[in-house]
Amino acid sequence: MNLARAIATVGGYTMISRVTGFVRDMLIAAVVGAGPIADAFFVAFQIPNFFRRLTGEGALTVAFVPMFAGMVETKGQQAAVAFAGQVQSVLLVVLLALLAVAEFAMPGVILLLAPGFGGDDPRYDLAVELTRITFPYLPLISLVALWGGMLNSLGKFWAMAAAPILLNLILIAALATAAGLLETPGHVLAWGVAIAGVAQALFVALACRREGALPPLLRPRLTPEVRRLLVLIAPAALGAGVVQVNAFIGILLASLLPAGSVSYLYYADRVVQLPLGVVGVAIGTALLPMLSRQVRAEETGAALWTQNRALEIGLLLTVPAAFAISVIADPLVTVLFQRGAFSATDGYETAITLAAYAAGLPAFVLIKVFQPGFFARQDTATPVKVAAAAVVANLACNAVLLPMFDQVGIALSTVISSWLNAALLATLLYRRGHLALDRRLLVRAPKIVLSAALMAGALWFLAEGLAPWLAGGTAQRVGALAGLVLAGLAVYAAACLILKAAHPRDFAAMRRAG
Repeated sequence: MNLARAIATVGGYTMISRVTGFVRDMLIAAVVGAGPIADAFFVAFQIPNFFRRLTGEGALTVAFVPMFAGMVETKGQQAAVAFAGQVQSVLLVVLLALLAVAEFAMPGVILLLAPGFGGDDPRYDLAVELTRITFPYLPLISLVALWGGMLNSLGKFWAMAAAPILLNLILIAALATAAGLLETPGHVLAWGVAIAGVAQALFVALACRREGALPPLLRPRLTPEVRRLLVLIAPAALGAGVVQVNAFIGILLASLLPAGSVSYLYYADRVVQLPLGVVGVAIGTALLPMLSRQVRAEETGAALWTQNRALEIGLLLTVPAAFAISVIADPLVTVLFQRGAFSATDGYETAITLAAYAAGLPAFVLIKVFQPGFFARQDTATPVKVAAAAVVANLACNAVLLPMFDQVGIALSTVISSWLNAALLATLLYRRGHLALDRRLLVRAPKIVLSAALMAGALWFLAEGLAPWLAGGTAQRVGALAGLVLAGLAVYAAACLILKAAHPRDFAAMRRAG
């Protein structure tokens, strides 16, 4: 297992997932727009994802992967898979109980998480109905997170990274073939989410079976290992809850704003998720099992080197993305979403929200890089405290910015709190001796920022020159945007080489590193 190859594998499949996700969101924008139906579906889609991150992918993975990877290292794969079977049985009991309670209490859940939908708002009944359809996605995708964590720990990253592609393809097919068959397009999308959960679970289960790592179905028992995991999950669940509360603050506050605000935040976030998913999620996914093994083997120097290279790759890829998105936010939104039911006003509101989100992109990725430094050492409590501080900062910023900037204030508050989160994590790692920036990173980081700034300047001048094309027909806009993206990549690559912010041989060396 090596870092560069793992990041390339996860990042490659995540890129395909994000591209198909853009096609999905372009269809949603064209068919549903940014009105009440879109708002209701986006809430219905986010709520099971909220609980998934709370009970599955967030809390479980950060506690389970270090234990599983360490067990593979010390006791072998067979013992580790048996442990995973014990975890799986307990997880299923918890998730099925949560599903039953949530289906019954869904009207109250919607009022709690989207209070602006209350009263006579037509979005309320629709959101309740759609969320009841999407909620079975929770237990299915939580099992996917468990099985995917096992595969990642075994150095098999492709299946978990490819699974989200199925969700996008199924939703695209549903909108393309059945948009007019049910009561609203929102119902079509909700049923598509539920079906996609089944498809993803089958896909990852088959991948586990091929590796001899599919956990057996066992009677739920609180074995000593499971009890140890629950001890680690407790602060991790609290931390995941704090992080998700931070994320849901945006939806909660946007539900109080005029119709469409939830959708503006969603569409802007989808654009930011492309570089975040390809880079941030890929690095975090690859880094956790690798650091866990190095820490368990007491390879301190190797762990510090791995952390530095993850930081370098993260900065090299996300700083230019942040600059570029902020400069060309308007043409990005226009080309991707502005058609059909998605109006020019919707495009403008989404673009200014996107420009605000772009400033936080490096911070979002840095959090993904720093958190494994704690989780690999089975410290799930410290990130909780940091995330709690970020929530307080988010609320304070929203109190000031929301009245002035509406949904843009929500985006800016998220950005500010995320930079605080990243800074606190880095400081604590440094003080504990788990983060030491090497000379190579200290020299190259400023050059990366300068290269990205030069690229942003070039993009601004080019966008001014291409303004008539960017305001023309669909073919002209697509061509002009493609030209901007290619020109930006060329300028950034040239600047990096001239300033020696990066060199091709570095990536060859990382590929050779074990």
